[in-house]
Amino acid sequence: MPRHSETIAALATAAGTAAIALVRISGPEAGRLAREIGPSPPAARRAVHTGYRTQAGEWVDDVLATFFPGPHSYTGEDLLEISCHGSPFIAQKILEDLLARGCRPAGPGEFTQRAFLHGRMDLTQAEAVMDLIHARSERALAAAHQLLRGALGRRMNELTDRLLGVIARVEAYIDFPEEDLPPEDRAGVQQALQALAADTEQLLATRRYGELLRDGVKTVIVGAPNAGKSSLLNRLVGHERALVSAEPGTTRDFIEERIVVGPHCLRLIDTAGLNSNPGTIEKMGIEKSLERIAEADLIMLVLDSSTPLPYLPKALIDRLIPGRSLVVINKIDLAPVLVAPPFITTLPVVRVSALSGEGIDGLVSEITNLCDSLLTIDKEDFISINARHSDSLTRAKSGLQNALGKITTGGPIELLASDLRETLASYGEIVGKIDNERILDQLFATFCIGK
Repeated sequence: MPRHSETIAALATAAGTAAIALVRISGPEAGRLAREIGPSPPAARRAVHTGYRTQAGEWVDDVLATFFPGPHSYTGEDLLEISCHGSPFIAQKILEDLLARGCRPAGPGEFTQRAFLHGRMDLTQAEAVMDLIHARSERALAAAHQLLRGALGRRMNELTDRLLGVIARVEAYIDFPEEDLPPEDRAGVQQALQALAADTEQLLATRRYGELLRDGVKTVIVGAPNAGKSSLLNRLVGHERALVSAEPGTTRDFIEERIVVGPHCLRLIDTAGLNSNPGTIEKMGIEKSLERIAEADLIMLVLDSSTPLPYLPKALIDRLIPGRSLVVINKIDLAPVLVAPPFITTLPVVRVSALSGEGIDGLVSEITNLCDSLLTIDKEDFISINARHSDSLTRAKSGLQNALGKITTGGPIELLASDLRETLASYGEIVGKIDNERILDQLFATFCIGK
C-alpha cells in the first residue's frame, strides 16, 4: 500500500500532563475505528461520549470521539479525533491500541501534508500552519492568518494566469517558422512582462518583513561597561536573565532573549561593554558586540547618567541612524541631568532607572513606535514571503529578465518561450504545483508530529 494511503495516528496535543489530550487518526480505516469505539454508524462532525476499550477488552478511559468523513475534513480523507484525559499514560495506551488495530505512527507534518495532497490547501497555506503555531506576536499572527486564508496562493494564481496568457501569445507563432512576432505584438508582450517583473519584485521585497515577523526584531543593547545594560535587559524580560554586578565588564559574551513589546516580537541581545582599553577576553567580547551591532535591526545605546560620556567606537556611531536607534539614559535615580551627546541629537532619548523601573513604560512605548516604523504595511492584504518563496521568485524574476532581454534584442521566439516556461515553473513551486516528493518530504519534516 502506498505510504500516503495508510491510516496514520498521532498525539496532536503537546506531550506531558494536561487536562485533555487529543489523538488524531486519518486514512481509510478511520471510519472503521470510529465504529469500533463508538456508535455505529458514527455521526459526522458530532462529538460522541463513549468508553475506550482496547482490542483485548481492557478499559482505558472515558473519551469524546469525533468523526469527520472525507473529503470535508482537515486532511481531505476520513479523520477521527479522540479526546481523552491528559495523562501521558492514557494517551500512550490509546496510541498503542490504534497501532495494534492497523494504524502506523504519523510522521512530522503528515496530517497537513495529506491536506495538501488532497487539495485542501496549497503549499503556502500548509506553511502558514507552522507560522501560526510559532507566531510570537500579534503582527506575526496576523500575517500567518493572511497566508492561511490563501492570500499568497491567490496572488500567485493571478500572476500565473497573466503569464500563461503571454506564453499562449508567444507560442502561437512557434508553429509557423516563417512568421515572427510582429512589432506591435512584441511591444504588448514586453509591456506584460515588465508588469509581471514589477509585481514579482514587489513580492520579493516582503521577505525582509517576513523575517522580522518570524524571527523577531533583532534589538542590540550596547554601551560602556557598567552602564546598566544587563539590568535593563532583566527589567524588560521580567526576570534575572543576565548576571548583574557592580564590577565593570561582567558580560563578556552576548545574551539573547525574546520578548513581546506591543504587537511586536523582539530579540533582545545584551552585549559586552564597549571599553576603550579592554583586556584580552574582554576584547573578544567587544568584537562580538560589534558583529551584533552590524546585524542589528534596532540599536539601544545605554548611557550612564552618573558618569561622563563614554568611549564609543566609530562602527557604532555610524550605525546610530534615525528610525533604527534610540538612546537610553540609565540611572536617573543617581544623576537625572545628563545631556545626550551632540552626534545623536536626532535620535529619540528615553530616561530610565533600570533599578527602580522609572521610565520603563516610556521606553516600551518608544520601542513600539520604532518597530511600527520598521514593520509598516500599506494595506490589509499585505503578504510576507519566506526563504523558500523568495528563492522561487528570484528565479522567476531572472526568467522574466532574460525574456525581456530577448524581446529587446529581437532574440529567437523559441528561446523566449523557454524563459517564460521556466518562470511558470518557478511560480508553480510556490503554491505546490510540482511533482517532487523529496522536496515535499523535506518541507513537512519541519512540522511537529500530529499536525
